[in-house]
Amino acid sequence: MKIGFDGMGGDHGPSQTVKGAVDALGLIKGEIVIYGNEALIASELAKYSYDQSRISIVPTTEVVENDDKPVKAIKSKEDSSMVVGLKALRKKEIDAFVSAGNTGALLAGGLLKVGRIKGISRPALCTIYPTMEGASVLVDAGANAECKPRNLIEFAYMGSLYAEKVIGIQNPKVALANIGAEETKGTPLYIETHQMLKETDLNFVGNVEGRDIPSGKVDVIVADGFTGNIILKLTEGVAMQIVTGLKRQIMKNTLGKIGGLLLKRNLSDFKKMLDYTEYGGAPLLGVNGLVVKAHGSSNAKAFMNALKYAEIGVKSGLVDAIRDKVATFPKVETATDGEEEA
Repeated sequence: MKIGFDGMGGDHGPSQTVKGAVDALGLIKGEIVIYGNEALIASELAKYSYDQSRISIVPTTEVVENDDKPVKAIKSKEDSSMVVGLKALRKKEIDAFVSAGNTGALLAGGLLKVGRIKGISRPALCTIYPTMEGASVLVDAGANAECKPRNLIEFAYMGSLYAEKVIGIQNPKVALANIGAEETKGTPLYIETHQMLKETDLNFVGNVEGRDIPSGKVDVIVADGFTGNIILKLTEGVAMQIVTGLKRQIMKNTLGKIGGLLLKRNLSDFKKMLDYTEYGGAPLLGVNGLVVKAHGSSNAKAFMNALKYAEIGVKSGLVDAIRDKVATFPKVETATDGEEEA
């Protein structure tokens, strides 16, 4: 198995991507193919001792920058680390592709260079969401700001398959993110989608309010990308403030410092539970190959885990499972949901 890796993606450049790749060798069985500036990547690799037969470099001369216009960048920067990697995925030269580069460009590249699974109207970003019970799945996490019922139904199916095959949750409980638990709450989109989800073969348990999402009451949280991204970013911000606030209180006085020492292991476990780097990346579900979007500010640990989960996704047959499930998707075209090209 070969996992493709955008060596130029992310805020910290090759220093963190390369270290993440080297560290990942201890967690995965496959090989890693790094795309990017050969001299820079080779220079970083030279700092480490590793099995050189398991990491290779495919040289590229361009980089998709964060301020590039997504579609234009994908079409014009043919020799960028992102585009070359996506082309390799389409040609099946690699089994998955991980990148922390420009999110919009990666989404556009997934569609233009890899293509959709036939029958999927829109791909969606699916991210692991830490909860008090372990982890849930949030889909869509930001790929589609505006959605129709058909899109949300597809997100629910794909998220359920991801929770089952990659996270290992049997018969995952699927819920629709909403402003209330009642079926009549929310916008027409959510009211209509709720009724349709009741008719599917998913383990649909109804609506879930924002305050109940972190508790882990449900396994798959379904939302349009606008709502999902707000949920994700708000949670990240609150988690950081909680950790910072605890540190400040502990360091205020001697008694707090003593208590902090006694609780050091517990606090470390709590911080780990909230740490996005433990999970690494969000797969773009619905494209005809496994594309994983890592956080732009990823450090080596986040990249290491993104590569680990990419291999799990490949081994689980996630893309094939979605492709097989498409044939059983219910017809959901309604008055508010025009048919989209599949």
